[in-house]
Amino acid sequence: MKIGRRGFIAMAAAGLASCRSLNAGRGRAGRFFFTSGGKTGMMRGDGSGLRWFEFDVPGQATWQPCQFFSDGRVLFLSMEPRRDGPGRPFAEYYHKTPTHLWIHDLDTGSLVEIATRDRMAPFYTPQLLLNDDRVLVQVVRDGGGQTYSMNIDGSDACEFTRLGEGMPYGFSLSPDGRRVAYHIAGPAGYQIWTCDPDGGGRTLVAAHPERLYFAPAWSPDGTWLVFQDCRFGQDPGHDWSDVVVARPDGSELRNVTSGQSAWFAATYGPADNRGGGSNMPTWTRDGRILFSRRRPGSRVPWAYQTGRPDTDHFNREFVPDQARGGTDTCRIDPAGGDIECLTKCEPPVWDFRQTESPDGRSILFCRAETGGSPAIWIMDGDGGNPRMLTRGVDDRGADHPRWLPRHSDSYGVRLG
Repeated sequence: MKIGRRGFIAMAAAGLASCRSLNAGRGRAGRFFFTSGGKTGMMRGDGSGLRWFEFDVPGQATWQPCQFFSDGRVLFLSMEPRRDGPGRPFAEYYHKTPTHLWIHDLDTGSLVEIATRDRMAPFYTPQLLLNDDRVLVQVVRDGGGQTYSMNIDGSDACEFTRLGEGMPYGFSLSPDGRRVAYHIAGPAGYQIWTCDPDGGGRTLVAAHPERLYFAPAWSPDGTWLVFQDCRFGQDPGHDWSDVVVARPDGSELRNVTSGQSAWFAATYGPADNRGGGSNMPTWTRDGRILFSRRRPGSRVPWAYQTGRPDTDHFNREFVPDQARGGTDTCRIDPAGGDIECLTKCEPPVWDFRQTESPDGRSILFCRAETGGSPAIWIMDGDGGNPRMLTRGVDDRGADHPRWLPRHSDSYGVRLG
């Protein structure tokens, strides 16, 4: 299998698996971040208060929020314009594009660049805040990707993963802060691991040469991990997967869905405004799981092209005439397997990126028509009262909704 099929883009998206820790708001009144057209926006769950982050820093093409510090400051990733030549394979040029890490204070509006000391490569992406003083950073060079634990200023960088074992990403910190879960995309496939915060005490949770295990996330009580299982041999584009749970020590591993019924590689948009990214299941506060369930016989409008050189990490053709069906937002009880369908539109649409507010009252999600750009929607916790909140910049699409944590929701946010 190809190593890093999703690796670089996941890292450039600022470790979206680890960004699930942003999933904390106060129902409909809470604020949430989202991305659109390379910009980061913020609004309230009732649809009011739309603002855009506009940082006065030259030479940055995109800005994306990552995680929160304990006092509410936000870790941001910015990326300069791409350094690539026409037709070059994605993995040969993307990591040569300089990135920058920043801390933004939502209350004062200050912006400070971090991780500048003893810089090891142009391409840094934050993977996980271990605490207010240490961060896991993916450092990508010609020889491959490697994760380091470092001080916020970039000093005292210590190896967290070893070079040559594969591309580690999809990091998640346990609720008690004592264990880290992640996956490695390497020669032996995509494997799920847990370890101590210093990288030691590693435990293999899931591995199989014919399975792509992806993006573990801790349950609210810290006793389970949820991740995805893609049969990549039959599905090289990673369109579909199953939802899997396991104990952090690898025991009691089991699929809670079957038939590759979860939408994994969410792709959307018309030919002139395409987009996408890995679509992960998320926990609810009561220990159930939200995911996008495939309707029987569904086919995406963006067909993956097997065997064609991948120069853009998308490698798909727009074939809306061959598309059919869609996905529904579902909630599953991993203990008993009971599935509750929360959305079921006619004609079908594509629902994805479901994320519940911590009080359980609201669920944010994205919705796209076949061949259309997504909008961000919200509904009640039981699936009732669904309504659209935003289509993003110039109605060109909005993605990656994430609740702000409670301690940030009341801040006097100063945006451009």
